[in-house]
Amino acid sequence: MAPSRRSTNTVTLEDVARHAGVSPQTVSRSIRTPELVSEFTLERVRSSISETGYVPNLAASNLASNRSMTVAAIIPAISASVFADALHGLEEVLATEGYQLFIGSTGYRPAHEEALVRAFLGRRPDGIFIVGTSHSPNTDHLLRESKVPVVEAWDLSDDPVDSVVGFSNREAIRAVVEFAVERGYSHPTFAGSLQRGDFRAAARRASFEESVAALLPGEPVRVVDSGTSTVDYETGRRLLDETLRAHPETDVLMFASDVFAAGALLECARRGLRVPEDIAITGFGDFEIGRHLVPTLTTVAVPNRQIGTVAGELLLARMTHRSADTQAIDLGFSVVARESA
Repeated sequence: MAPSRRSTNTVTLEDVARHAGVSPQTVSRSIRTPELVSEFTLERVRSSISETGYVPNLAASNLASNRSMTVAAIIPAISASVFADALHGLEEVLATEGYQLFIGSTGYRPAHEEALVRAFLGRRPDGIFIVGTSHSPNTDHLLRESKVPVVEAWDLSDDPVDSVVGFSNREAIRAVVEFAVERGYSHPTFAGSLQRGDFRAAARRASFEESVAALLPGEPVRVVDSGTSTVDYETGRRLLDETLRAHPETDVLMFASDVFAAGALLECARRGLRVPEDIAITGFGDFEIGRHLVPTLTTVAVPNRQIGTVAGELLLARMTHRSADTQAIDLGFSVVARESA
């Protein structure tokens, strides 16, 4: 029997019922509580769903149950592997309970972050995962008044919206500066993308400035900013070039990302610069490529995937009412000493 269609050309639950020769209530029961339907009837309904191409109206179901079975994930950049790792960890945990992710990218723009939060809240997610703890006043208000569990990530805060999972960007940069000073380096330069809206990058820069002032009194603060350039090897090459031109006395170049550091290391090899003898290089993130470069890359390891996994566990506990507690979890970091510094 060919299914009838409305003007929208959408197959309805009634179409499936007619195709299967059962009542609409039986189709609904087969979808919601299949354990209450006989195997014979369930097979007929499932076959009709497959043949007609029916997709259940989840919006109507969500209104009835007050649950959407979705989580909104708001990240700065989809292309960045660190955030992709976290999303994998988040999705892996949530999928076990049937939750799906909506993903939005802010591009480090506070106004766009606010727009995404508004758009997602309009779709009634059961929880929100958002990278960062610094938001516009409007975004902060929306999140706090949303009445859904929120987990902020990738940093720590004394006043989180709800729960927070991450590490201290300030302490991580101080640790790598301390490491460099202990190794005998005294003319550090910090290089990275310090674009407006990336509050974690701002915290790293501020920590670098404070650490240099405390550990190397009288030493000028050297910072090279790639601006809005993309995070890729070519930008790392350009940051190295700018450092050598503007600050030739640099003996250790500290990058805000392993991607930049990898590009710089490859450029050093092309130019015949010895690392770490002519210039030492450190990264941030502990990406896999850093372990295979020549020389291998000294870096700061942060728990990218674990951030997503722990955030997912916190959200699940709240969304399924297994726990009403909010938490602040510091997953820490480590300086990984290799050959480049």
